[in-house]
Amino acid sequence: MELNELQTQRLTKLERFRDRGIDPFPPRCSRTHTIARALAEFDAWSEAGTPITLAGRIVGARRVMGKLAFAHITDGSGHIQLWLSKQELGDELFTCFREDLDTFDIVEVHGTLRLTQRGEPSVFVRGLSLLAKALNPPPEKWEGLKDVEERQRQRYLDLIVNEERREIFRQRAAIIAAMRRFLDERGFIEVETPVLQPIYGGAAASPFITHHHQLDQDLYLRVATELYLKRLIVGGFEGVYEIGKNFRNEGVDRLHNPEFTAMECYQAYADYTDMMRLTEQMIRTIALEITGSTTIIYQGHQIDTGPDWTRLSLVGAIRDQTGIDLMEATTLDALWEAIQAAGLKGLERKPTWGKQVDEVFSTCVQPSLIQPTLVLDYPVELSPLAKRKPDMPALTERFEGFIAGMEVANAFTELNDPLDQEQRFLEQGRAFASGDDEAHQMDLDFLNALRYGMPPTGGMGLGVDRLVMLLTDQATIREVMLFPHLRSRGSG
Repeated sequence: MELNELQTQRLTKLERFRDRGIDPFPPRCSRTHTIARALAEFDAWSEAGTPITLAGRIVGARRVMGKLAFAHITDGSGHIQLWLSKQELGDELFTCFREDLDTFDIVEVHGTLRLTQRGEPSVFVRGLSLLAKALNPPPEKWEGLKDVEERQRQRYLDLIVNEERREIFRQRAAIIAAMRRFLDERGFIEVETPVLQPIYGGAAASPFITHHHQLDQDLYLRVATELYLKRLIVGGFEGVYEIGKNFRNEGVDRLHNPEFTAMECYQAYADYTDMMRLTEQMIRTIALEITGSTTIIYQGHQIDTGPDWTRLSLVGAIRDQTGIDLMEATTLDALWEAIQAAGLKGLERKPTWGKQVDEVFSTCVQPSLIQPTLVLDYPVELSPLAKRKPDMPALTERFEGFIAGMEVANAFTELNDPLDQEQRFLEQGRAFASGDDEAHQMDLDFLNALRYGMPPTGGMGLGVDRLVMLLTDQATIREVMLFPHLRSRGSG
């Protein structure tokens, strides 16, 4: 790897450490406290002269003023100033600090706590050693990486220089922990289901395909966890959930990434009205725990996550916004004619009626759903795994939850009739043959499970990444993923 001038200078300094018999990457350190602990106990420990050993990365500029020097270090808990005296350290260590240590180096310091004359809490350093020499310098502008793609591509550097980015991912962890507590407290059991699947299913999506050499078998990265979780309901569990990665071979934009994190939960002897309450309560509870309020601010919108969300029917919402009645425009040709007659712009003709309905809704209705809204009762063609409404068999007991124009949840009264499910799979197969590459596949083993009997069941899936976006006020999904998928360097 070719080094630039600054890297070469740092490599020379590294070699000087080795010439002194010092390992610039020692295998361990002797840290006694975190920086946060030192600051929390500062008054007592400074008064008592308690010796401590801290470790951290040098950040910001180092200042050398004659026989004194100052720098800051940071660890995972906070940052603190170092106060170094040539008289205390001796010529060799002080010179080493001045000439051979750099910003981003990781060091161990031993000393006592003191306030400087300016009143800044500091470590008065009596011993100093190198833990890791940084060969890459910080970005030119210390205040942080400004190029968004470069931040996401070098997330490790982004996290070093941008404390607010680290805080987002701390909050993400707290959100997932709160979600687990919410479900655990209600009797759900967390489970794990296969990521590699012989038949992909549970969502309308294009899969990633791979091959197992020893078995000579094509496998798919899962697009959803639904069908395996419902097998567990058949098996006798009454409440299960999984938080994990799904993979969909589709477009990338501010709301979509090829791999993403979802939570799916299933509850026996429940229906989609139970899932409505569960969805509202879960998001409201997590928002309160993470932000301290059920009202959040997202991209300039004040959004109230409770108590009850607005409820709209899909058919009614499209009719109100466009004048199109889906119960009359029941074929693709009829729906396309209605779209033209309504003068709707920016819509493309899709291969199936269901895809066309989805585009009308996504374009004409969804962007206006800023406050939490449940959109109910989707057509059967859009919902191959949901139970029909008894009084309106062309529709299903399904809802999607929207906040700030984003879909955050999707739920059904689950279809448990194996004969109806088989017919739905066959219809999806015909849609696939007609050009819908996201149509659901026939899953004979899942049908076999249903033939043993699945109780009435409610299921709900929630987009974890999008919930984190909402609760941390981030505009794109890439900002809440540690390592989002990016185009190759130099590609268009």
